[in-house]
Amino acid sequence: MENLANRRSTIRDLLTHFEEIGNLKDLDAILSSILKRTRQLTRADAGSIFLVEDDHLRFAYVQNDTLFELCAPNKEVYNHAKLPIDERSLVGFVGLSGRTLAIEDAYDIPTDAPYHFNKSLDTKAGYRTTSILTVPLRSSQGKLVGVMQLINARNDEGKTIPFDDDAKTLVSLLAGNASTAIERGQMTRELVLRMMRMAELRDPKETGAHVQRVGAYSAEIYKRWVLNRLQTHETLDERGTVPPQGDPDGEITRTADLLRLAAMLHDVGKVGISDSILKKPEPLSKEEYSTMKQHAFMGARLFCSSTSELDRMCYDITLAHHEKWDGTGYPGVIDDVLADPPLPKGPLASTDIPLPARIVALADVYDALCSQRSYKPPWPEERVLQEIESQAGRQFDPDVVEAFLQIHDVILAIRKKYKELAC
Repeated sequence: MENLANRRSTIRDLLTHFEEIGNLKDLDAILSSILKRTRQLTRADAGSIFLVEDDHLRFAYVQNDTLFELCAPNKEVYNHAKLPIDERSLVGFVGLSGRTLAIEDAYDIPTDAPYHFNKSLDTKAGYRTTSILTVPLRSSQGKLVGVMQLINARNDEGKTIPFDDDAKTLVSLLAGNASTAIERGQMTRELVLRMMRMAELRDPKETGAHVQRVGAYSAEIYKRWVLNRLQTHETLDERGTVPPQGDPDGEITRTADLLRLAAMLHDVGKVGISDSILKKPEPLSKEEYSTMKQHAFMGARLFCSSTSELDRMCYDITLAHHEKWDGTGYPGVIDDVLADPPLPKGPLASTDIPLPARIVALADVYDALCSQRSYKPPWPEERVLQEIESQAGRQFDPDVVEAFLQIHDVILAIRKKYKELAC
């Protein structure tokens, strides 16, 4: 009876996992959820997912309960190393052969094996990898999507043990569903990037790298902001945040998922602005700047018929990401973005500005300051940080600035990953 109860519990966990990743949209949130739930079901301390990119396997996501907190921003997530799909590494061997590979001790791989384990990664992190389970992720058509690697299975006492047959069976069941979800996330991100390439044709500053950086900055700032609130038991915002009860890690992941995509679309309204303004190499005149401001409500118009949480977040961000904490931003309070022209009814300030817009406001300005523009060189990092700190309580929400500064190492890792492809 105990075995039957355990199997029923496992089936329920699997169904919950399938439902959770089915509700996520952005690729990084999908990878995070897949890895988190798979590790829970197999009791793995750590794990990574590698995705196929240009005939290589790109390091796409990592989790490690021993080294870092699950939902806390972590710079290792933005590691962009690549491995060839060949027999020399464990993940390369699995990608090439299509076979699941179980290793009882990474430091005791037979010398005649074609693959080897790179101990230098453990040395650098201060970690000891022992048991490893590496599985290929293939689409329903048999195409290799990536490779998932789980590390250090644990028993009830927390001791590292080999992955057993049940774990291998579970991972095999999860792999097909994971591959489908990953392909869906890749398609969603590509659709967003295609929309932004349309804006890039109008405004050279709106590059794919820029919007991916702003999206990633925003998601990570949000995670740190929420964790700060939960740790101090402060009241959470009414929009764009998570309740402290239930599954906070899952809720943080779900909201960060939406925010990353919505942030990437922050300037989509620029498609409605004249080329003579968007591509002008000199500073804009007062009249031109007034016209440029219209991109805020032009973008919001695309999402005003809200049919989902993502639509609502896109609306808030496109309309309000140029608002300022002290009420001196634009466009201000607007009841009807479809009016021609929309009529501001006063300034928008402080927490009346939706949290997602307050976060994107900082992320966008940071990336603009540290990036090359036709009218300015990139600012040195120290000068950018001084400017952002000086604008806390004026242009930016002080709590958002605090969260940003706390994860500066993560921000730099994002810039490195999505360089121009950057600054």
